[in-house]
Amino acid sequence: MAVGLAIASEGGQYNGRLTLLVLLSCMMAATGGIIFGYDLGISGGVTSMEPFLKKFFPKVYTKMKEDTKISNYCKFDSQLLTSFTSSLYIAGLISSFLASPVTGAFGRKPSILIGGAAFLAGSALGGAAVNVYMLILGRVLLGVGVGFANQSVPLYISEMALPRHRGAMNIGFQCGVGLGVLSANIINFGTEKIKGGWGWRISLALAALPASILTIGAILLPETPNSLIQNSSNPDKAKTVLQRIRGTTDVQAELDDLIEASLISKTINRPFRKIIQRKYRPQLVMAIAIPFFQQVTGINVITFYAPILFRTIGQGESASLMSAVVTGLVGTTATFVSALVVDKLGRKTLFMIGGIQMFVTQITIGVIMAILLGNHGGLSKGYAYLVLALICVYVAGFAWSWGPLGWLVPSEIFPLEIRSAGQSITVAMGFLFTFIIAQSFLAMLCRFESGIFFFFGGWVVVMTTFVYFLLPETKNVPIEQMEKVWKDHWFWKTIVGEVDDEKKAYRQQGA
Repeated sequence: MAVGLAIASEGGQYNGRLTLLVLLSCMMAATGGIIFGYDLGISGGVTSMEPFLKKFFPKVYTKMKEDTKISNYCKFDSQLLTSFTSSLYIAGLISSFLASPVTGAFGRKPSILIGGAAFLAGSALGGAAVNVYMLILGRVLLGVGVGFANQSVPLYISEMALPRHRGAMNIGFQCGVGLGVLSANIINFGTEKIKGGWGWRISLALAALPASILTIGAILLPETPNSLIQNSSNPDKAKTVLQRIRGTTDVQAELDDLIEASLISKTINRPFRKIIQRKYRPQLVMAIAIPFFQQVTGINVITFYAPILFRTIGQGESASLMSAVVTGLVGTTATFVSALVVDKLGRKTLFMIGGIQMFVTQITIGVIMAILLGNHGGLSKGYAYLVLALICVYVAGFAWSWGPLGWLVPSEIFPLEIRSAGQSITVAMGFLFTFIIAQSFLAMLCRFESGIFFFFGGWVVVMTTFVYFLLPETKNVPIEQMEKVWKDHWFWKTIVGEVDDEKKAYRQQGA
């Protein structure tokens, strides 16, 4: 029986309440974010551990310990080391396109299940690695898991939630990412102290825990009504599930919208070709621009390489890992704040607040490092703590803006006929740009030095301006009625027109 918190119906909204079934389903699905976040945090931590570097990347270890002439900014500049981190994202890029037909043809649950199983295999291989090739192969399997999970989980959550709860529910995915990063940082801090130098194996292998939860959850979760209608000629099953997850028998209005969207989607044989049409131009632009901007905020400088960055400014191994724990805790807390306010304040307001916050802190950090951190030595303890505090403010800005909204907004803007393809493009672009940043950051840090913060700060100005002028507000808009925000927008209405042809034809036939 669906049990939940009754919420009064609002104008233009569907009937229903926040049921326990929806809450549990979205929480279980959000563990897909935990496995992604855990991997982000764990890779940066183990690459700062001396036993790990000594075993798999001895040249980096020797350069860090014995080369007194090398610049602070260049100690970790190794393409092999960055390949360990970034190989996951190439695998994720490819698998996200493989996930699209699975998600579209078989449903959201099978994609989530494949993602969890692949991540399980990758964590086992990483924990047991005896050479760098085995290590990187494990990362590739993790990439397959993350690719499938990132493609399907945000869609699953957006389709299960009511429009008025969709923002908070979907941010559960980013909350999972934050919890994963925080957990990884805490585990790295603990395993670094294990005598014998094998603590990194525990760090890598423990990724199996959230992956197991996701895999088991995928078996137990209900399929979304959208997917059931899309893949069946009988809407009764979808209606039954819809009644269960909404906690009411009066779901006809929502069901009619889902059926209409499904009928239109079934006329689309090649969604990747369809999405490039003019009327889908706003969604395509957002599918590319949002993941690009999410990466050039510079957040992965912190997430991947926080311990390395803190060692760059003169902290020891243990202190650098503890600093990463602090930033992870701040990020997780700020993400929960975002979940509480996103459906009240709206998406654009949070984008603006986060953008200003990130810009100011990045420029300030850049100035401090340019003036006080030379190529050798480190910052004083006071300034090192100041940099840590500024990084925490920056992480909080990202965690209540581009972090969760970079997943939320793309997952809610695509019509059903191109939804799976659109989400695949979003995820693939995210992996592509993540790979580029991950693969190039250590080399950029070596060459740009403190200028790296000015580089990313400039991009924050660009993306904040982009959102202000070109992204319409989507809060509380039913997912199957999202076309309205584009045809009412000052710029996009000149491109998409007032009503798309398929929906007009469908409505005329039904009249």
